[in-house]
Amino acid sequence: QVQLVESGGGSVQSGGSLRLSCAASGYSYSTYSMAWFRQAPGKEREGVSCITWHGGRTYYVDSVKGRFTISRDNAKNTLYLQMNNMKPEDTAMYYCAKHRDPYSSSGYFLAENYNYWGQGTQVTVSS
Repeated sequence: QVQLVESGGGSVQSGGSLRLSCAASGYSYSTYSMAWFRQAPGKEREGVSCITWHGGRTYYVDSVKGRFTISRDNAKNTLYLQMNNMKPEDTAMYYCAKHRDPYSSSGYFLAENYNYWGQGTQVTVSS
């Protein structure tokens, strides 16, 4: 069965860095786009970044452009999110997600287009 397991969350001070990982299993990882979403308390889940199945195209929400970098290693079935110059507003639970369609990144920040989710990893940034 499909499994997505995130790791790497934690607590950092403003300006610090974290690297999230998402280990995928149970499906053909290299044929699906992947994304990171986050949800802060009292707020809706939002798309943070997406990467196409081949890694050739990436997308970012405006608030993280220039600070976060998404990448993937298809040989290791692993997705990453490098977060630099972090801000208190980055505090949230972060989730990795698998796109529902192979060879597609349509609606890359719409949660409805993702059919499997990890359990989440907490990221807390203090000022």
